[in-house]
Amino acid sequence: MTHKDERNRTNVSTLALLSVDEMYRADRAAATAGVPSLDLMEAAGAAIARSIRQTWRPRRVTVLCGPGNNGGDGFVVARRLDAAGWPVRVGVLGDAAKLKGDAAVNRDRWTGEVQPLTLDLLDRDPLVIDALFGAGLARAVEGTARDIITAINERGLDCVGVDVPSGVDGNTGAILGTAPACRLTVTFFRPKPGHLLMPARPLCGRLVVADIGIPEHVLDDIAPKAFMNGPALWRHALPTTAAEGNKYTRGHVVVAGGPMTGAGRLSAEAARRIGAGMVTIATDPESYPVYAAGRPGTIVTAIESEEGFRAFIGDKRRTAALIGPGAGVSAETRRRVEAILATGKPCVLDADALTVFKDDPPALFRNIRGPCVMTPHDGEFARLFDPSGDKPARTRRAARASGAVIVLKGPDTAIAAPDCRVAINALAPPSLATAGSGDVLAGMIIGLMAQGMAPFEAAAAAVWMHGAGADTFGRGLVAEDIVHGIPSVLNQLFVISHNVL
Repeated sequence: MTHKDERNRTNVSTLALLSVDEMYRADRAAATAGVPSLDLMEAAGAAIARSIRQTWRPRRVTVLCGPGNNGGDGFVVARRLDAAGWPVRVGVLGDAAKLKGDAAVNRDRWTGEVQPLTLDLLDRDPLVIDALFGAGLARAVEGTARDIITAINERGLDCVGVDVPSGVDGNTGAILGTAPACRLTVTFFRPKPGHLLMPARPLCGRLVVADIGIPEHVLDDIAPKAFMNGPALWRHALPTTAAEGNKYTRGHVVVAGGPMTGAGRLSAEAARRIGAGMVTIATDPESYPVYAAGRPGTIVTAIESEEGFRAFIGDKRRTAALIGPGAGVSAETRRRVEAILATGKPCVLDADALTVFKDDPPALFRNIRGPCVMTPHDGEFARLFDPSGDKPARTRRAARASGAVIVLKGPDTAIAAPDCRVAINALAPPSLATAGSGDVLAGMIIGLMAQGMAPFEAAAAAVWMHGAGADTFGRGLVAEDIVHGIPSVLNQLFVISHNVL
């Protein structure tokens, strides 16, 4: 492995997401490596206290401690803030005397009063430290804990989550009954999928991932397959333009243009902007004049028959294809999908190209012979795949079943490969909820694939850049603005790549 490869591998590891069980494994591996669990708890509490002091000035604090190790973390936080001169009260759910292990040790190190968990602890609007339940909670929050969390939310109190807001499933982002809306959440070593997934993500507030002394090498044995989507995951694979390159070496994308012409034009322009050397819209004669009146750099060809389309897409000079945006739900769309898949060329299937197989999804999957990305939203996904389970799980299942990379779109877009890798995207401003934004994304993905980027990396990169461009633009965004912002995002990425790699 070269030094550059090793650096890429290290960069990717920083984006790893660990399930609850994988985090337990990391804790055990740290202990095996000589890091006592009590030291990890002390470091966790110290990191939380440090983040609190960096965020707020000294103020009244109430620490809510649960019956497990999260409660132990809470006692460390209380002790650390008390030593720094903050006024601290501690409330415990259940009998504090029944705490065990490291949590009991830190209970005994706390020299202040310990009160039972009651609503009185929230009097005078304190800063609340939620150390009630961890990411592995398996049942709904109820009783006094539920009442306390409800009051925190109703009163709008500033709240800090220890590992996750209590009631959040660390694996799925599901809310088990209720959970506090935290201003800050401090987790340890690596985030969990639940920090990024809806509906939990907004409840986490600002997420801080603290180093508590777990050795990095423990990831080697865990070999995580889930990642937070970000440049370190795919930046090394971004296509670059060689000095001797030309428009042909940068790939020739064919966009199957349907009767809803705006969608196809957005996709084509996005593919060009992200670097494809040539883009041709292949359409029927009736739609040809509308497409031909568009951007002059996009080639438009009228195709009069099914045989003509097969010959056109089969030409070796055309290297990648996109079908679905504005295609229409028709027998013709289905035949064109089958023609594209028969070539084995890199392709993206979006929208109507998926819906036309809703009555026979296996027929679609059997036809996939080359690199393929599908980009469904939830409704389209449910027409082809089992929609049950959390988002990463069902996206992975779909990728394995189809043999394609699946981009399940939404505010927490999941990108999954047949080998079970999954990336969860958190950079998705609400402004992306505008007509045509999905067409732009499809064009970005096929534009990268046409330049030789592998489908998983191309999909993850396009999803992230799509969100980054929207985030930079801000309010008033329409789909065309995402296209125009692509060069700026690319330029920033290549500047970073030059400095990092």
